[in-house]
Amino acid sequence: MHASITDETVIRLYLPNQPSECFETLYTRYVNKVYRRCLSITKDSAKAEDFTHDIFLKVFDKLDHFQERARFSTWLYSIAYNYCLDQIRLAKRLNTVSIDDDDDFNVADTQDSALHEETLHLVKRAMDTLSKEETTFLRLKYEDGMSIDQIADMYDMKASAVKMRLKRSRDKIHRLYEQQYNS
Repeated sequence: MHASITDETVIRLYLPNQPSECFETLYTRYVNKVYRRCLSITKDSAKAEDFTHDIFLKVFDKLDHFQERARFSTWLYSIAYNYCLDQIRLAKRLNTVSIDDDDDFNVADTQDSALHEETLHLVKRAMDTLSKEETTFLRLKYEDGMSIDQIADMYDMKASAVKMRLKRSRDKIHRLYEQQYNS
């Protein structure tokens, strides 16, 4: 229907007076892409479908805050990516494991586990000091498995700029990890 109009123009023209038209147009354009994005992260079609619907509800609730600093698609994909990761993290936190009384725990395993937990804690603390952009770039590359070129296209940047940002972020985490580990 509005195939030749940019997303940003659709938002400007239809959001104030015809929000359902705006929603329908943008939803139709992006629902399959957001679903595939969620599916690539969750590896579960039911979750991906639920997350896709939740993401569009969230996006359209916040659409009046879209400031056109980036393309709408970039904004949408960032929200989708962060939403999926947040939901996965939340599910991991809520997961509980029952321990049978018959299980034997090896002291070495417990020490290895404690060391692993401490390392994870130090890395998480280092990650918490990064900006949202730095964290997003690292997650896109290392958790979502996106290529440098895909990230560059997503953010309308050159591949060399993405590589430099990733390198700086990795170096920053390494420095912070070393500082925390040695203190």
